[in-house]
Amino acid sequence: MAEISTDIFKSLLDQVEQYSPSIEAVEVGRVLEMGDGIARVSGLDNIRFSELVRFTNGTPGIVFNLEKDNVGVIILGEYDTIQEGDEVRPLGRIASVPVGMGMVGRVVDALGNPIDGKGPIAASDYYNIERIAPGVIERKNVNRPVQTGLISIDSMTPVGRGQRELIIGDRQTGKTAIAIDTIINQKGKGLYCIYVAIGKRRGEVARLVALLEEFGAMEYTTVVVASASDPAAMNYIAPYSGCAIGEWFMENKMDALVVYDDLSKHAWAYRQVSLLMRRPPGREAYPGDVFYLHSRLLERAAQLSEERGGGSLTALPIIETLLGDVSAYVPTNVISITDGQIYLEPELFYAGTRPAINVGISVSRVGGDAQTKAMKKVAGGLRLDLAQFRSLAAFAQFGSDLDKSTQQQLDRGLRLTELLKQPQYQPLSLSDQVALLYAGTKGYVDHVSVDRVKEWQTGFTRSFNTQYADLASSIAETKTLTDDQEAKLKDSLKTFNANWS
Repeated sequence: MAEISTDIFKSLLDQVEQYSPSIEAVEVGRVLEMGDGIARVSGLDNIRFSELVRFTNGTPGIVFNLEKDNVGVIILGEYDTIQEGDEVRPLGRIASVPVGMGMVGRVVDALGNPIDGKGPIAASDYYNIERIAPGVIERKNVNRPVQTGLISIDSMTPVGRGQRELIIGDRQTGKTAIAIDTIINQKGKGLYCIYVAIGKRRGEVARLVALLEEFGAMEYTTVVVASASDPAAMNYIAPYSGCAIGEWFMENKMDALVVYDDLSKHAWAYRQVSLLMRRPPGREAYPGDVFYLHSRLLERAAQLSEERGGGSLTALPIIETLLGDVSAYVPTNVISITDGQIYLEPELFYAGTRPAINVGISVSRVGGDAQTKAMKKVAGGLRLDLAQFRSLAAFAQFGSDLDKSTQQQLDRGLRLTELLKQPQYQPLSLSDQVALLYAGTKGYVDHVSVDRVKEWQTGFTRSFNTQYADLASSIAETKTLTDDQEAKLKDSLKTFNANWS
């Protein structure tokens, strides 16, 4: 025992001799003023904008205002126990989130902390939540499609990899449903998805995550949650965190899709923290830089050039309108930033046309560049046909006699509208979409009564994928519709129609 104690004593003596004291200056601030989730702090003269700080109770905060004699900090958590005079320590890093493959399949908060009970995240790196968007030279044209699985979108308002396509409409018109259907349809397509829930109820988010797990979509999806019960500061930073997670995939030669649901609540959260910080209010009480709030977020979506690896980040922002007013402040701002919009109309939704897409206002500014050759061939005149049908249908309500060609156009328009209706969580493959659109536009459904179009569709797709499985797989692989494939498609339609009653 005496020998062991001597050894221990010697090792302790060695450690004492090797110890060299070091002095480190740490800047420490004090809370001057506190209330409503924001704090004014003095003594942090060398702090940077967006730098993280920690209060005495362990709650983090982000530096939001840099003023002459104090800094404004928005608090990212509980602030009831923070008092005037409390110590505030800078953490020495800009607000950042963990990124990498370890984020896939996880549910995290706006700072990247796991909230799904699956343990810590194996992060490969940390990215600042605010990052500079890729420059013009670093980008290339958007020319690869994001297949949403929704026939009305893929045919008329296609979304390309690297595009920013806005989903806009009143509440309860199916905006989130379109985003979730798009995520579900990416299984096996090499597209990693990030869903950012801003200001949603926790129960709603839990149902959504359970739904994604049911369809196997959580295998390639990350969910970032800033719920309605979280502080406004968390709602403010959540979309930037989601974007940073997606950028890691883009910069590592992969493709990612990020859904911001929704940016209206994001703007509300920003307005709240800005007013509390006494920033000057502008139109509708939003601060003057509310346009920049969303432009610096959405500009980060890009299709990178081959020199930068060729990865992409696609953005699907969602905006909620009030009584269909797309000319309100935030909707017009986001419409002007994005590459097109999908407008969902309440009247169509309540009439049973779902997804309730208004063909007239909805547009994709990338257009046919983001479509496959097969889709471009069969859907070329679809938008015009439907627009003409809508105007004719409005005219026909007056009850005047219609000539044969006008009546035929009306009948086909009714059947095309039925074909474009689609139940939730049932995305269609590319080959099914091409076959159905070809049938609708070429008159193979004209003989079917309107109330039986969906029945005809179910029967035909089953027949097409069993008896003509080779044709379906060849369209899916080549993404074209050659003369030979078209002849086989005609044959499949004629054979099915001959046997269908």
